[in-house]
Amino acid sequence: MKKVPEYQFSAFADEIANDIETQMKELEKYGISHIELRAVDGINVSEFTMDKAKEIKQKLDKNGFSISAIGSPIGKIKITDPFEPHLQTFRHVIELAKLFETKYIRIFSFFIPEGDAPEQYEEEVIRRMKAFVEIAEQEDVMLLHENEKDIFGDIISRCLKIFDRIPSKNLRATFDMANFVQCGVKPYEAYKTLKPYIEYVHIKDARSIDHMVVPAGYGDGQVETIIGEMIENGYHGFFSFEPHLGSFPGLDKLETKVEIKENHLSGQERFKLAYDAFAKIIDKVGGK
Repeated sequence: MKKVPEYQFSAFADEIANDIETQMKELEKYGISHIELRAVDGINVSEFTMDKAKEIKQKLDKNGFSISAIGSPIGKIKITDPFEPHLQTFRHVIELAKLFETKYIRIFSFFIPEGDAPEQYEEEVIRRMKAFVEIAEQEDVMLLHENEKDIFGDIISRCLKIFDRIPSKNLRATFDMANFVQCGVKPYEAYKTLKPYIEYVHIKDARSIDHMVVPAGYGDGQVETIIGEMIENGYHGFFSFEPHLGSFPGLDKLETKVEIKENHLSGQERFKLAYDAFAKIIDKVGGK
């Protein structure tokens, strides 16, 4: 596969295996030396003790691996849930980001109660997001808002609302094409609109007809068009694999409405499917 120097690959390696050793061993097969850290040994990164984090960091350093971003669950609670305990978790995640030597922390903009209009919670969402950003500015880390389905910022207009109302170099976007498909949004339209804010990209695809997650290029995520344009425009960030092609330990804690279906492939086999599909796209658009 062609290597274009402007970008690098990373992965949610907890979808490959529970233990960090297997995660690294598998990623090495593909020349990937970065991990978007979400879980190890079935423990979410936000729940790591500092001792646990130091133990993982030593293993990463020994094997030449780095953390591209903390794949945190910050902001992935209901907007009606208490905020102060979550803010304390956020401060802990910042300390972990510093330990793992990454400037990026993935965040969300809070789940909206089912049946309620997201707009009625706008002021509280902005208040909470501003609190995150103010701390991020003080601590010199960058928050990457992901357009997760069922949160306030799940469609284009509300993503824009967040960036317009909280102008900060410490708040940017993680762009997820599959999530937009699952929200009934055309990913290319989202890309063109949110392009000034995109700092990081998740690689997965989804089908509009049933919202099932599929390998890149096999759904309605307009992956080839978007990635081709990004590369042509000199994108210099991470493409992070988030296969979601089957269940894995901890998924039930991360999703409120799981759309994927179980299959009999191992984590390693599912990752290979995801990687090979995207490799074909990169080989095609990288030569333009």
